[in-house]
Amino acid sequence: MPRYRSLNDYLQEVCGEKIYRIALDAGFTCPNRDGTLGTGGCIFCSAGGSGDYAVSRSRHPDIRAQLDAGRALFGGKRTGQRYIAYFQAYTNTYGPLPYLRAVYTEALRESSVAGISIATRPDCLPENVVTMLVNLREKFPDKFVWVELGLQTIHEKTAAFIRRGYSLEIYDNCVALLRQARIQVVTHVILGLPGETREHVLSTIAHINNIRTWGVKLQLLHVLRGTDLETLFQQGLYEPMTQPAYTDLVIDCLEHLAPDIVVHRLTGDGPKELLLAPLWSADKRNVLNTIQHTMKIRGSYQGRLYKERLFHDAGSVDPIQTDCSLYAGPR
Repeated sequence: MPRYRSLNDYLQEVCGEKIYRIALDAGFTCPNRDGTLGTGGCIFCSAGGSGDYAVSRSRHPDIRAQLDAGRALFGGKRTGQRYIAYFQAYTNTYGPLPYLRAVYTEALRESSVAGISIATRPDCLPENVVTMLVNLREKFPDKFVWVELGLQTIHEKTAAFIRRGYSLEIYDNCVALLRQARIQVVTHVILGLPGETREHVLSTIAHINNIRTWGVKLQLLHVLRGTDLETLFQQGLYEPMTQPAYTDLVIDCLEHLAPDIVVHRLTGDGPKELLLAPLWSADKRNVLNTIQHTMKIRGSYQGRLYKERLFHDAGSVDPIQTDCSLYAGPR
């Protein structure tokens, strides 16, 4: 019995086969890095802009070459005949419209690409880009176009602390714009952010239920080398989650998550050469198996505690306390 609506199950239903992502680096940057909002990125973001597993752009500069290299990485792994072209590194709508159209079109023209998934920020998605995405979807009607938004949390104090750089209202308006355009939205949520409790996280889940995101990625906060989060960790100002605590929190999220939302991720695996903590997260198979086994033992499943309601309770959560104000705001 499936315990949650996984992306793999969804793709099997819709596409009839297992489909893997190929992570791409199209050469973008981010307003949190180019000086528009700051230069250091979010406090947890590595120098690779969350694209540490993307195909090397220096070795494969164009999208077609990256897709070829990505397919080769699967080797003898059993896959279907198609892949998701995942524009992952940095902010993938943060560029001139003609260039955006060109790189997305190059990926969609590949016969082995089932569709594209574009990781970006809601403050970097103007209406003309959304219109272009709609036009691409019409030009390639047999392929999908997804947009992934890095919300992380609905709580403004946490957002300022991690240097996200935009308000919750901007995210909400972006989701409304994409839903109006009938473009599927995947929302990223990070578990284990400094100062956040179970109640903070569950109010974020309640909000994305209410706003009707299509998919969600639940991501463990990793401490990576070269980030400001590493400084907090080394100074004893941030304590990473234990595996039992993370397992409990993920299950809580799933039980409160609307049953029709597609779960794209339950954890993440930081690059081993960069990962400082928590080290237990490096064994991704064990993490996922533990979550599945614990859900089975508890009789747990996605949506068990879900109640469809308007979101009212974000303001009732206790304010987040932190002594790390040195790191709030752009550098």
